[in-house]
Amino acid sequence: MDVSASSVLVTGGASGIGLALARRFHAAGATVAICGRREDRLRSVATELPGVSTRVCDVSRPDERRGLSDWVVRQLPGFNVLVNNAGVQRYPRLAAGEGDWTTTDEEIAVNLAAPIHLTTLLVPHLLRQADPAVVNVTSGLAFAPLARAPVYSATKAALHSFTLSLRHQLAATPVSVIEIAPPAVNTDLGGPGLHTFGADLDEFADAAFARLRAGELEIGYGFAEQARRASRDELDAIFQRMNQER
Repeated sequence: MDVSASSVLVTGGASGIGLALARRFHAAGATVAICGRREDRLRSVATELPGVSTRVCDVSRPDERRGLSDWVVRQLPGFNVLVNNAGVQRYPRLAAGEGDWTTTDEEIAVNLAAPIHLTTLLVPHLLRQADPAVVNVTSGLAFAPLARAPVYSATKAALHSFTLSLRHQLAATPVSVIEIAPPAVNTDLGGPGLHTFGADLDEFADAAFARLRAGELEIGYGFAEQARRASRDELDAIFQRMNQER
């Protein structure tokens, strides 16, 4: 990918992995837009990264996804790279019953419905661009789930599956379909302080971005790299070990 010539939208780009990727695209000379729910964080990023376009958007809502799609095509000349990064991670106790379904519904919407919907909205535009790409940020948990985050793990497994199908369907087109599978990274995903054990954010982002620039289509790191390459027996062992440790 020629990142310096790219025009990029990063969802969930005001914090965590999304912001780390946005910073690297910006530093490489790309034209960058980000979206997120919190206007104060978006303003902070716009101050830090001059020229970055921002939009307040709740990607769990279909109407806001449609609005975002229309906006980015208008806002970014030559928009050609969609980075589906926004994510929510919660820890429901399944034996306790349904509880408040709205939170689970939102988790599914942000993690799975949003990237599928945005992709289908924007692929017709991307097909007309130079060096176009869809980048889906999944997780090592797509391959070996964390039992205490069952919905998150399931949505990431589904997004991995969707990415494979999308790549197959677009194989004869110029659109590259790329998957970035992070391990646990030290961000505030799921709540502040929950991932302090995770990989350093900048180290992960530097490694992933270098492989993105090199043209790799499947990019893992640490545990996620191990998991995406593992055999079924190895995945079973990873699952048992990971879920005993937590």
